Order: sequence, then structure tokens, then C-alpha cells
Amino acid sequence: MDDHGWSVVYAEIRSADRVFPRTGRRKKYTDVLIVTLYLWAVVHDRPMCWACWRNSFNRTFRPRRLPSVSQLSRRIRTVRCRQMLQRVLEQLAESDQGTPISIIDGRPLVVDGCSKDRDAKSGHAWGGFARGYKLHALVSQDGRVRAWEVTPLNVSEKGVAGRLVTKVRLEQWLLGDGNYDAGWLYDLVDQQGCQLLTPLPDNAGKGHRRQSPARLRAAELWHCGAAKPVFKERTAIERCFGNQSSFGGGLAPLPAWVRTLPRVQRWVLGKLIIYHARLRTRRTAA
Repeated sequence: MDDHGWSVVYAEIRSADRVFPRTGRRKKYTDVLIVTLYLWAVVHDRPMCWACWRNSFNRTFRPRRLPSVSQLSRRIRTVRCRQMLQRVLEQLAESDQGTPISIIDGRPLVVDGCSKDRDAKSGHAWGGFARGYKLHALVSQDGRVRAWEVTPLNVSEKGVAGRLVTKVRLEQWLLGDGNYDAGWLYDLVDQQGCQLLTPLPDNAGKGHRRQSPARLRAAELWHCGAAKPVFKERTAIERCFGNQSSFGGGLAPLPAWVRTLPRVQRWVLGKLIIYHARLRTRRTAA
């Protein structure tokens, strides 16, 4: 990340610090410093202990005082620091211009088969089974992650989708692959005035059991050819996942020190912050 991108992130950290009230006695190391140190380690793909060494900094960011490794590890897990990280992401991903199409999908985050991580589970990944976690993301057409969740790899994508679609305001279309073909999910999305669109079998809607009206509507859209040009936009989430990993400091495979679900969730949150900061600076430059 360049100096401009880092200044954008730091400005949002300071802004988030003013949103959440402080409680308890005054701390020696502020929450702004703790959150900044953690993101400094994340952007450089280093563990938190690296951010507590004096020689880990340059002219872009050089704190005067540094906490111990145990202090940084303990403080970044506090509720207020977690709230600040989430707030920074929400501010960076916010946009005044809505897009009519949203896309939902999952991205496997695989760990080594010899890992002793008890939270990592076996599930479907690229070309077969693997062990690890999955990033579930609901993405706008312009590449912004509007809602997300990290779960073990064996968790159903449909179940997570049911939670994600209730976190944001959907517009006209929600696109997903065949894993999201479920009548109850069609109904849930329809309640928000949005049409879910997934690939459907040729006999969709021809059974004798009750069918979701929204799913029947999607089957008719596929039958008349109106769904095909809209569904082509689903590739936007593949570009989003690709862009998250296509630069230094992006969301690459999980490093060896990022294990257990809370650490993976916090690491992915940091990477999404960096991704959206880069997205904003590139669009500002354009």
C-alpha cells in the first residue's frame, strides 16, 4: 500500500475512534495506536509481534511508543477495537451510488492438512475437498463488499446467505451460483423487493409440491431469455475475489500464524480494509 492509501486508512481509524465512547481509565496506549499497529502488520503480511519492533516502521508510519506483544494481542481483541475495525471497513466500502445488481458467493481459505487448528473443518474447495475456512461475501456490482462472514469450510452457503441478505438493503437483482438455489432463500430475498437469480434445472417449477413464487418467477425469466444477460454480471464477484489478492498485502492464502476462527476473522477484516482503501484511492485517481 502506498502512502496515500495508508493515510486514507489512518484517517478512517481516527474517525472511528470518535464514534465509540471510551470507558474505564485512560489507557497508556490508545485504541487508535492498537488498531493502527494491527493493520500495519496485516498490510505487510507479518504477525503482531513484528509490529512491536522499532525497526518495523518507516517514514509513512513511525509511532513514538510501542506496546508489548501481549498488550497488543490482548487489546486488539477488545470489543471497542473490533468495533473500530468494522467501522473503518464500513466507511471505506460505503458509496453514494447504489448498483442495481449484487452478487453473493464464497471463497475458500485453505489451511495445510497437517494443521492442528481445531476450528478449521473439511469441505468443498476448488476441485475437491480441503480443510480450512470460507469467506462468504455479498458484493456490489462495482466490487465493494457490502456484507461478509467467515465460517469453517463445512458451513452451508445457503445458511450464511440467509444472514447476509438481511444485513444490507438489496436493490433489483441478487445473483448467485447453484449453491444458493433454495425456495426459502428466494422468498427471503423477495421480501426485500429484490429478485434472486441462480441457475435452475430444466424442470424447475414443474413439480407437484408448493414452489416459491420468486423461484417460479426466476424460472420464467430463464425460459424467456431475460435472465441470461443479467446473470453475466455474476463474474463481478470473481473479479472482486481476484482483485483482493492481486497486490502486495492483499488477501493471499492464510499465513501460518493465522489460525482459529477469531484470528482468521480479524485477519480477513484487515485485508478487506486494505482492499477497499486501495479501491478508493484508485477511483479517486481516475
